[in-house]
Amino acid sequence: MPRRKLRVKAADSARINAELADLRTRLEIRTEWPEAVLAEAEQAAESPRLPEYDATELPLFTVDPPGSRDLDQAMHLAHRPGGGYRVHYAIADVAAFVRPGGEIDAEARRRVETLYFPDRRVPLHPARLSEDAASLLPGETRPALLWQLDLDADGAVVLADLRRALVRSHRRLDYTEVQRAVDAGGADEPLALLATVGRLREEQERARGGISLPVPEQEIEETPRGYLLGYRAPGPADGWNAQISLLTGMCAAELMLDAGVGLLRTLPAAPAAAYQRLRRVAAALDVDWPETVPYPELIRSLDPGAPLHAAFLNECTGLLRGAGYRAFDETQGLPAPADPGHAALAAPYAHCTAPLRRLADRFAQEVCAAVAAGEDVPDWAREALPAVPALMAGGDRRAAEVERACVDLVEAELLAGREGEDFAAVVVDVDEKRPAYGTVQLREPAVRARCDGEPGHPGLPLGEEIRVRLTAADPATRTVRFAPA
Repeated sequence: MPRRKLRVKAADSARINAELADLRTRLEIRTEWPEAVLAEAEQAAESPRLPEYDATELPLFTVDPPGSRDLDQAMHLAHRPGGGYRVHYAIADVAAFVRPGGEIDAEARRRVETLYFPDRRVPLHPARLSEDAASLLPGETRPALLWQLDLDADGAVVLADLRRALVRSHRRLDYTEVQRAVDAGGADEPLALLATVGRLREEQERARGGISLPVPEQEIEETPRGYLLGYRAPGPADGWNAQISLLTGMCAAELMLDAGVGLLRTLPAAPAAAYQRLRRVAAALDVDWPETVPYPELIRSLDPGAPLHAAFLNECTGLLRGAGYRAFDETQGLPAPADPGHAALAAPYAHCTAPLRRLADRFAQEVCAAVAAGEDVPDWAREALPAVPALMAGGDRRAAEVERACVDLVEAELLAGREGEDFAAVVVDVDEKRPAYGTVQLREPAVRARCDGEPGHPGLPLGEEIRVRLTAADPATRTVRFAPA
C-alpha cells in the first residue's frame, strides 16, 4: 500500500499512542505473554535441537530494514563451478525451538503472524526467540534450513537441495547499504552477484509472464514533533532481495508438489472485469496504458516513487484478491489443487522464508526438510496442515484490519482541523449502485478516502479530476470523509 506523503502538521504522539492501546484492546490483540510461554521460550533458547551439519564457515549475510532483529533469512551467492551461479539461502529453523503441542506452539497458533503498530510490534514468538536465540543475527551460530540453489547462466534453476545446518551470518546489511555499494561499483562478489542474480530472476519472471508489484510501503514515523506519514518506494535492491526469497518459495512448492504433501500460497487469475477497472483507474491517474501493452510490461514501466504511479500500483493490489493457502496430503485424501499456481508469479509458490513472523512457514519448512532428507513428514506437521489455511486467513484479515486502522487513525489526526478546506482530487472508484458515492485520490496530499455526494448529485465522474471538500477528520472514529466541492 502506498505510503501517503502528507505535508501537514505532525499528529500528537501521546494521543495517538492512547488510541493505539485502545485499538489493541478492542481488536483483542494479545500483547502480553503467558508465563508458561516465556518459561518454555527461555528453556528452548538454552537447548534447541541442533543439526549435525556445520556450515558456519559459509560467509552468509542478511539484508533487512535498519534496526531489525527478527532476521529470518541469510544468503550467500557465488559463481558455480562450470558456469552459472550458486545461491545459499539460510532460513531460521523455528521448529528447532518450538515443541509441537507446547506452550509456544499453542500461542503462535493464536497469534498467527507478527502485527505492526506505529508505536510497537506485536510478535508471533517471544523476543527471546524471535529477536535473539532463533534470529540469524551476525556473529551468532544458529540452526537453520539451508537451501543450495544452483542456477544456470540465465538464472534458471538446475538444482535445489535442502538440509538442516548450523550457520553463522557474517554481516548485517540494509537495503540502502546494498544499493549504495552496487551503484558505486564497490560491492564485493556476493553483493554484486545479488544484483546479477536478482536481475536474471526478474527476467525469468518476465519470461514466465509473472509480475512482482513494486508497491511503495506505507510508513508511520514517530518523530520528536509527533507522528508523520510518508512512503518509501522500493528500490532495485529490494527487488533483488525479494527475488531470492521468491526463488526459494517456488523451489519449495515444487518439492512439496512432487511429494504430494505440503502447503501452497495460491492466487487465481483475476477476472477480465478487474483489468477493465484498472484501465479506468490508469486513465484517472494519468498512467499511460496503451491497448497493446500487457499488464506486466506496464507495471515494469512505472516509477513507484511517483505519487500517481504509487496510487495506481496500490489499486493493482486488487488483482491479488483471492490469494490464500492450500494444504494437500494425497496419502490422507487431501489432493493438491488442480491449478496450484500463483497467478502473479506464474508458477507454484509457497511461503517458507519468514517463519519468525508467519505461522505457515514453519509447517512448510518441516515438510520440505523431511522430503529433501528422504524422511517421513513429522506427524505433528502433517496433522496440522489441514487447519493452517483457515488460521492464516484469519491472521491475514486481522493484520489488514490493524494496518488499515492505524493508517486511518494517523490520517485523521493529521487532517483534523482542516475541515472545510478544498483539495484537488481524482475519482478512482464509483459505487455502481450509488454513483454519487465513491473514492477519491487527492493529488496533494496523496490521501485516498471516501467521497459522498448529496442526494440528487448526478454522480462522481470516474477518472476525472474534481474539487472536493474535507467534511470530516475524526481521530476518535478514525474517519476521513470528503464531499464534492
